[in-house]
Amino acid sequence: MKFRSDPSTVRGSFSALVTPFAATGELDHDSLAALVRWQLESGTHGVSIGGSTGEPSAQSVAERIAAMRTTALIVDDRVPFLPGTGSAKLDETLELTAAARDLGADLCLVITPYYARPTQEGLYRWYATICAEFPDLPIVAYNVPVRTAVEIDPATLARLRRDHDNFAGVKETTKDFEHFSYVLYRCGRDFLVWSGVELLCLPLLALGGSGFISALSNLAPAASARMYQRWVAGDHDGARDLHYALHPLVSLLFVETNPAPAKHVLHRWGRIASAHVRAPLAPVSEAAAERIGALLADAGALLDPGTGIPRPEGARP
Repeated sequence: MKFRSDPSTVRGSFSALVTPFAATGELDHDSLAALVRWQLESGTHGVSIGGSTGEPSAQSVAERIAAMRTTALIVDDRVPFLPGTGSAKLDETLELTAAARDLGADLCLVITPYYARPTQEGLYRWYATICAEFPDLPIVAYNVPVRTAVEIDPATLARLRRDHDNFAGVKETTKDFEHFSYVLYRCGRDFLVWSGVELLCLPLLALGGSGFISALSNLAPAASARMYQRWVAGDHDGARDLHYALHPLVSLLFVETNPAPAKHVLHRWGRIASAHVRAPLAPVSEAAAERIGALLADAGALLDPGTGIPRPEGARP
């Protein structure tokens, strides 16, 4: 929680982690701990668990808290810890957020409530309630309309920021790039805005975004971190080189519904013990596995598979 008091320092490439399950379906804490260690060794700037890639809706509240506990123990304040604590139910969201606070989370990522399709006033009251309940904990909204069927408007974000000092930022998982700009315009350019759309991670930095909270970092944590570092260091061409080199892995993530392809690859690399996804998701199909293999080969020409570290110029596997 050493970053909690100064959210402005929470920037860079954050890994939106998968939640590993054993082949029999239960949480695999050993694989999760190993995955977090690899992320830290690879130079990721922050860790998130419990977002969409983590299959939160397929877990009980107790399981989600247990996964947060394992992650927090390994992170141990070395980088910011930003767990997803949102749910479709307010009482569950408050319980998860309280647990994250007690485990030392630096900020909490709270998804817009799904299925209910609330109005903007409903969204305002939802986040205002959470902010008021945890006044010393920075709250980050998670806007992902493709999954929730509702979008939080830039004006609503600005209203929340005016009314609550601990409303710190937003993860924007929308392909409407104008939306990013309106958020920063209305909320102020010091408002924390992360991209959750892989191919908009780099472009958002040009607008003044804070970084990205990305499923891609599950597979290429080193390259994702270096892309951010190159940009902020002024090496824009080098950052763009990595952006394009990562395209095959981005395509791979969405061959079928995320996170099944990522888990398939992590299991193939020996990073997790099983590729199990919980219902209603299913393991990748045979056709998808073939496509994933081809995309890994494409990525391997530019990035070392299993590490995501760029190959020396001109090198090939």
